[in-house]
Amino acid sequence: MNDRVAVLGLLNKRNGVARDISLKPGQATRVGDVIVRLRACEKTAPFESEQYTGAFAQVDVRGTDGNWSRVFSGWLFKERPALNVVPHPIYDVWVKSCAMTFPETGGETVDGAAPDGDAPKASSAPKSPATTATPVARPAEPSPSESDKSER
Repeated sequence: MNDRVAVLGLLNKRNGVARDISLKPGQATRVGDVIVRLRACEKTAPFESEQYTGAFAQVDVRGTDGNWSRVFSGWLFKERPALNVVPHPIYDVWVKSCAMTFPETGGETVDGAAPDGDAPKASSAPKSPATTATPVARPAEPSPSESDKSER
């Protein structure tokens, strides 16, 4: 998570000024009466069919009374901006990118053998009590239908 960097867009709808904010997870920045905190950023792995770029952000705004209040805390997605929006009349925040890396290959394949080549040890979990098979009841033979009775 420490190597990731997200770029968030911040728009002041009152004066039309937009700026890009680069943050690492855990960082925050203040721009005038708004504080934007980045808690996490994620990208879908390159082999996934649908690609998403998301950031968990928190937005605090100072009100006219001078007190700060949290107006948003949640995930924002670059590809789906309408999925979760910052509900504020003056400030808008959105995800522009999340820089992160993926490993070239998956983890090492582990076989069941112990490192020294011996067979794996048996589980130390308690064994379940033995159960006996319970016969399954068969459905009753169907009763003759009304048409069968009239034929007799």
